[in-house]
Amino acid sequence: MSKAYIIGAGPGDEGLLTLKAVKVMKECTAVLYDRLIGNNVLSYLNEDCEVYFCGKEPGCHYKTQDEINAMLVELAKKGHTVGRIKGGDPYVFGRGGEEVLALEEENIPFEVIPGVTSAVAVMSYAGIPITHRGLSQGFHVLTGMSAATLNIQWEVLTKSQNTIVFLMGLENLGDIVKNLVENGKPKDTPCGVIMRGTTAKQKKVIGTLENIEELVKNNGLKSPSIIVVGKVVTLNDKLNWFEKLPLFGANVCVTRTKEQAGSMKAKLRSFGAEVTEIPAIKIVNTSDNLNTYKDEFDSFDYIILTSVNGVNIFFDYLKDNNIDVRKIKAEFAVIGKATLKALSERGIVASVMADEFVAEGLVKQLESHELKSKKVLMPISKNSRNLVGEFLKEQDAEVYRIHTYETQKADFRNLNAFDSVNTIIFTSPSTVNNLIEAVGIDKVKDKLCIAIGPITYKALKDKAVDAVLSEVHSEDGAIDKLIKVWGDRNV
Repeated sequence: MSKAYIIGAGPGDEGLLTLKAVKVMKECTAVLYDRLIGNNVLSYLNEDCEVYFCGKEPGCHYKTQDEINAMLVELAKKGHTVGRIKGGDPYVFGRGGEEVLALEEENIPFEVIPGVTSAVAVMSYAGIPITHRGLSQGFHVLTGMSAATLNIQWEVLTKSQNTIVFLMGLENLGDIVKNLVENGKPKDTPCGVIMRGTTAKQKKVIGTLENIEELVKNNGLKSPSIIVVGKVVTLNDKLNWFEKLPLFGANVCVTRTKEQAGSMKAKLRSFGAEVTEIPAIKIVNTSDNLNTYKDEFDSFDYIILTSVNGVNIFFDYLKDNNIDVRKIKAEFAVIGKATLKALSERGIVASVMADEFVAEGLVKQLESHELKSKKVLMPISKNSRNLVGEFLKEQDAEVYRIHTYETQKADFRNLNAFDSVNTIIFTSPSTVNNLIEAVGIDKVKDKLCIAIGPITYKALKDKAVDAVLSEVHSEDGAIDKLIKVWGDRNV
């Protein structure tokens, strides 16, 4: 049965998206969205979900509100589970009520998913509480889009000591200031304007009603911005937390597969970065290539796993084929700490480990082992280098290099978000080649590029892309390197 969800996506920070919003987005078969949603919101949709952009850019709406209402009804009548994703909360100047009325009129079932409103969240990220004992016992939230013509009771606002917040009012800042002052608000009343709050582009100016217009103009603030008036603005320095995080201002493109991006995303966001997921690769499982050897697993002396994907696909194959892992007597060798951790999560302790995420490191570790006539299984990517295999053959080992997965170019669906990115972390040559093919070499060259290891670094250099090499070839190493470089840039 068709149904429509009116979904509040919050003010921009993906972390402010509610659990319920994520849940219902995964149920949607068609979605309408506008510019004010965060970069990663669409990543929660299923791959076969139909996606429609509604625009909502000030002064150049791609679709009128009536057209959006009609499209919601049309898609629902076609049998879709429709999601209308809106920035902030649908009922806080989001015209969500109009969309719901259009659905109700056609007897289409609907549900409204509240979102975190920018009126509160953006101020928090700017170090401004909307209320504070002794300064403000309440607040007023108004639309500033039509401040010059709306029937606002300015004399009531000016007499109140409560916080006043205007959403969507930057173009009318002059009219807002004029009306407040003419109706009795002192010119020295604290006032702040916050642009693109909760995102990497957050920028604020703090002043008074007397000078706020000049400050906004001189600092180049643009929509979307919120305007806040009241004594709580004076707390912005003491309560500022977001802008003090080490990666504040960084919008980092993570190029890993969606399944593997989670850990890096969480770490980057904990340091204040905005993260834009644009998976440049996808993993195709080809573990059926192991079928020929599955009855021989107990005869191998070594099993070499070179990536987290390699670990997970190999052990999933064992499980799917009812193969008892206790029959395997081989020693396990791995490349990198992430691979070691993935193996340990399967209850296996590696005997040999290359500290860094490069094949050369594993070769170095294996040099002290007696490998002649040893039987070695390498469940590995079709795209990987054969450095370890060649070394083993030189040692007269019996090597079985089986392609259990293949790295292919991803189906890009979020490329518009790339324009907001200022930093890219590349984790393999495939991510380099595929992203450049998708967005163009010039756009990549404009960004700060971090390479997780020397092979990836070489792939960037071969394309004449300036890049920074992480000395520690791991996820944590790449993030630590970014923090240092970002800090040096902003000294």
